[in-house]
Amino acid sequence: MTEHAPARVLLDGAIDYAGLFPPAQLDMAAAVAEYASYLRSDEVWALGAFVSSAARLAELATVATGLQGPSGESLGTAMPWRVSAVVGADVRAEMDQVRAFNAAHAIASAWPASVRSVELRASTVEAIAEAARTVGDGFDLFVEIPIAGDVQPLVRAIGAANAYAKVRTGGTTADTFPSSADLARFLAACVRERVPFKATAGLHHALRGAYPLTYAPDSARGTMYGFLNVFLAAAFLRAGEGEPMARALLEERDAQAVQFDQSGVSWRGHRLSTEQLERSRAGAVRSFGSCSFREPLDDLASLGVL
Repeated sequence: MTEHAPARVLLDGAIDYAGLFPPAQLDMAAAVAEYASYLRSDEVWALGAFVSSAARLAELATVATGLQGPSGESLGTAMPWRVSAVVGADVRAEMDQVRAFNAAHAIASAWPASVRSVELRASTVEAIAEAARTVGDGFDLFVEIPIAGDVQPLVRAIGAANAYAKVRTGGTTADTFPSSADLARFLAACVRERVPFKATAGLHHALRGAYPLTYAPDSARGTMYGFLNVFLAAAFLRAGEGEPMARALLEERDAQAVQFDQSGVSWRGHRLSTEQLERSRAGAVRSFGSCSFREPLDDLASLGVL
């Protein structure tokens, strides 16, 4: 089947590569080599940032510099790498590491790279404001918040801080996956407050279904969301639909119910144009973190979308 332009719009630069994190949990050399190979691939259009904890930025630099060739081709591109740094509890100290990394790996360095986004957790309005002050200007800040209950005040605080929201959509155990009601409520709050978001964890597949929770041969299985479920639910909310529809879409498992063509996508009698998908990506959905870059694309290919 011919590749559909709306699917490319939906996934353009959308997959932040998090191979260092579970369930893949690669060592640094393997993760760097993987990301470099994706930069050289035909699917580079879908690739987002390389995700690393701030605490491992020095290790990232050591490994990448050691692999760098004279032309930059060994690391996929001569252009600076885009890095997203996950910051822990000591935001001030870890931001010092982030700034030191950026200073050391400016464009003229042996391996040019730049932390352009920072990801951290906060669970109160006050913590969000303090985190934004500490991170400061020059970074896209993604604030991961708990989504059980009323998230509107937290999302509003994120918007007031000129930051972006982040939601955890899964993990390596079944209890880490939020309910569809909680996730739909979060998406709706982001759309109402005009706060774009990033999703992370458990989104290796295109559509909701029962999948292994880890890569272990004896892994338990659990019900996981698909990235299409999340991205399309947000797009329909932005187009004026309500939470009940978003929740139903988050629970969709039937691949035949989601149909892409050259001018948009349809789901059970509802329609989004390519232009509406573009507006959703610009104003609602920034990206999703995945420890696999290939799995999401292979899933779309198996559905005949790519």
